[in-house]
Amino acid sequence: MRMLVESVPLADGLVGAELQLAWPKPTRPGMMLQLFSEIVDIVPSRSKPHMAFVTMRNETRDQEGNVLQIFTVKMPVFKRPQA
Repeated sequence: MRMLVESVPLADGLVGAELQLAWPKPTRPGMMLQLFSEIVDIVPSRSKPHMAFVTMRNETRDQEGNVLQIFTVKMPVFKRPQA
């Protein structure tokens, strides 16, 4: 979880609106872990024009590429100010 929060600027203090979490395989001490994140959807908010909902899929994999965790979250984010 720390890798996710530190690597994704969107996770800075925001709360997820929807969450799906699965652990297909266990983690073990000494494993080398990698986090892969992908933005799969961005939907502008209809009621708050300065915000959008971002759906992000994250996979944690071990050193052999086996998927250990799948974490999908839909979260509100602020739009970047127009320059």
